[in-house]
Formats: sequence, C-alpha cells, structure tokens
Amino acid sequence: MKMKNDAANEGWSIIIKPKTGLFEVNIAELIKYRDLILLFVKRSFSAQYKQTILGPLWFLISPLLTTVMFTLIFGNIAGFETDGVPQFAFYLCSTAIWQYFSTCLSETSNTFTTNKNIFGKVYFPRLTMPIATVIFSLINFLVVFCAALVTIIVYMIQGANISISYRILLVPVLVLQTALLGLGVGIIISSMTTKYKDLKVLVSFGIQLWMYATPVVYTPSQLPDTLRRIVMLNPVSPIVVNFRYAMMGCGELEITYWIISAFVTLFLLAGGILLFNKVEKTFMDTV
Repeated sequence: MKMKNDAANEGWSIIIKPKTGLFEVNIAELIKYRDLILLFVKRSFSAQYKQTILGPLWFLISPLLTTVMFTLIFGNIAGFETDGVPQFAFYLCSTAIWQYFSTCLSETSNTFTTNKNIFGKVYFPRLTMPIATVIFSLINFLVVFCAALVTIIVYMIQGANISISYRILLVPVLVLQTALLGLGVGIIISSMTTKYKDLKVLVSFGIQLWMYATPVVYTPSQLPDTLRRIVMLNPVSPIVVNFRYAMMGCGELEITYWIISAFVTLFLLAGGILLFNKVEKTFMDTV
C-alpha cells in the first residue's frame, strides 16, 4: 500500500492507496516508519530475554557453547582441518556469520504467521517487520563478532598462525550480503507459509541441512574438486569462507564464487519482495 500527503483531498493529511507494482518498495515510507522499526527491535529483545536469569548474556553464551561443541566434535574427534588456524577461532568465526544468516532466515520466515493479529488491525509498511528482525539479529552478531575479534587477538599474542589486516574491511560488505540473503529467503518462505502451513515445520530442519552444505565446520579444500564446486555454488558458502579470510587470513578469497553469490542474493531478494508484495494484499484471507 502507498501513502501520499494530500491535504487538499477531502481534508485528509494521509491517503493510503494500494501498490501499483509488485516490485514497488516505498523507501521514503520505510524511513518515515523508522521509529516503528526501532520499537519492533525493542519488542524482540524484550520477548526473547524477558524472565531469563542471564538475559542478554545469551547473545554470547549460545554461540560460545556451539563453538565449543564444534571444536570437540569436528576439530578433536573428527579431526577436520582448519586451514592452519586455531580451531576455536576458526569455529567461532564460522558460527558468528552462519548464526546471523540462519537467525535472519528463520525469524523473517515467520513474519506473516506470527504477526497476523497486528497486520489485521492497523496499517504500517509490512516490510518494517522483517527489517526489524534483521536489525535485531545484527545486534546479536555484533556481540559474537567482538568475542571473535578478542579471541583472534589473544591467539595472535600467543604466536598463532593468524593475523588481522586491511582484509577486515571486507566484513561489513559480507555482513550486508548475509542480511540481504537471509531477508530474501526468509520473506519468500514467509509468503509461502501463508498458504502452505507445513513449510514452517521444514524450516528448522532445512536450515540444519543447509549448514552442513555450507563450509561452516570444514574447509572447502578438504573436499574433492567436483564436490567443492557444488558446495561453493551454495550462496552462503563464499560468504562464510571469505568471512574467515577477512577475519584471520586463512584460506583464500573466493572472488568468482562470491560474485555468483552476490547475483543469487539480489535475485532472491527481488523475488522475495515480489512475492511479499503480492501476498500481503490477500494474506489475511489465507493465513
């Protein structure tokens, strides 16, 4: 729907009109509702950590526990290679970027079904909800990112084969792509779940399978050439590999696969917006 200031039209200061195109995204309107986005972020924070003993510390505890598990199982027991860098730093960096993507995807995929009561009562740009989810997830990511940075510095002081350099400037670009990819896939799934409810059951299972199809707990160099090419065509794979390269200098910068991943990201985001705009017109009849 589209809002226009038109005081001359029957004395109304705001006119709400339907969208004319499926790809129509009113950026000015989203900016106007930035306070609402901030309120949704605060709401997500309160809902997730209300009546918890440790509260926001779970931002850090959960990925650290995951990293310890990966280090024990995949690093020590399975003996997976980590490109010559300390195992804990390797898995913490991988966990940070993967967790951001998976959280963006899983939370935005519930946009319509979780918020149907709000959507049915008042008008606001529907995209503010998934955007708020991505921003809230970014707060979580920044905490884990800082922990990974401290871990890397400690290992550097101890003389580990690890370094921080100008490569770290790639991190904001990779994080932005991760957010857009998670948002795109998430709103596609969210739009489809308004009609096909059983997709909600498959999302968490699908994310787990997607993680193992992404070099989060292993390096692409461990794979046979054919399998490596297939894995690297996964749009999340170049992001994870390049994120570790940017943070620690391990592995190689995957330029070709990264470019392919960027085009896939833009395609999925455009497809998500198209489907989202189409579904939001009638989703109250099916959700």
